[in-house]
Amino acid sequence: MSKQVLITGGAGFIGSHLADELINKGYKVRALDNLSEQVHGKNASRPEYLNPEVELQIGDVRDRAAVEKALEGVDAVFHLAAMVGVGQSMYQIKDYTDVNNVGTAVLMEALMDKPVDKLVTASSMSIYGEGLYKDSADNDRMECERKLSDLKKGKWEMYEENGDILSPVPTPETKQPNLSSVYALSKYDQERLSLITGKAYNFPATALRFFNVYGTRQALSNPYTGVLAIFASRLLNNNSPMIFEDGKQKRDFIHVNDVARACRLAMEKPEADGEVFNIGSGNQYTIQFIADKLAEVMGKEGIKAEITGKYRVGDIRHCFADTTKTKKVLGFEPQVKFEEGLYELAEWLKTQIATDNVSKASNELSSRGLTV
Repeated sequence: MSKQVLITGGAGFIGSHLADELINKGYKVRALDNLSEQVHGKNASRPEYLNPEVELQIGDVRDRAAVEKALEGVDAVFHLAAMVGVGQSMYQIKDYTDVNNVGTAVLMEALMDKPVDKLVTASSMSIYGEGLYKDSADNDRMECERKLSDLKKGKWEMYEENGDILSPVPTPETKQPNLSSVYALSKYDQERLSLITGKAYNFPATALRFFNVYGTRQALSNPYTGVLAIFASRLLNNNSPMIFEDGKQKRDFIHVNDVARACRLAMEKPEADGEVFNIGSGNQYTIQFIADKLAEVMGKEGIKAEITGKYRVGDIRHCFADTTKTKKVLGFEPQVKFEEGLYELAEWLKTQIATDNVSKASNELSSRGLTV
């Protein structure tokens, strides 16, 4: 008999791709999703892209009765339900704390009474704050933060005490968290609640720290989603992608299909129990390069990115994944090359209509003093 799996947030971007991955491997999949308006639009119903074999239960992860119903007969849980976005989290503090922290607490209490064979929780690279750096003497610098006085002068990098620029290097799971946003705090809470509760009540739990995930089905009208989707929304409306700072900040991008496979492996491998893993490509790209490359594959080369020269509270300079542990324990390596993934995304974008809410979101942040 095939295993019954529950995905919270299973009708969303990553959740729906994970459902495809699991169904293709013979698992039965149930999704619990509240079809949030910000993600799915007004009066949302079952998304067309959701695999027809998925049993969709519409409900909120904060609702104990809905969670208990969704857990009936379930062998494993993927906890993906969350509000996402650094910027919005800095002024919708209660909402992010309620959905992400309280929602996870409700799920944990339900699992205390109905333990499963495995829990896999989606965490985030945002918990690291700044990634790992090296100084000129080749020493690790774990706890780096930029000074507001430097940012106001357009000095975007991380500096040593003598003024030399620190060098960003791949960030391993051993780097101590440095939480720089409400979103990051909530994701770390989700991660730790899962691991602590799993250990106390004897159900194996694993946390996956996703880096920048991209691909089809991302909510294009949500101005607080992943940066590639935000850029795509701008370009579809013939507007310039807006880039904070100078565009030279570095990130790690990984295709959603690779993320789905990593999730499945984390569930299947007992060696992953009680552990945290970076889920990234191990590659690094500047945000400027990302904007230019997306414009190219969308045939919008004439639309150049707008470099705002502004700093957004909660943002970090550089962070990209050290995937050594993930390769060793999960046996996971990304299969989708970045350019191939971008062309797939561009083809999907030809069929999409996006409402460009980026300027509205930027004005909201500015009015609250959250951009410098």
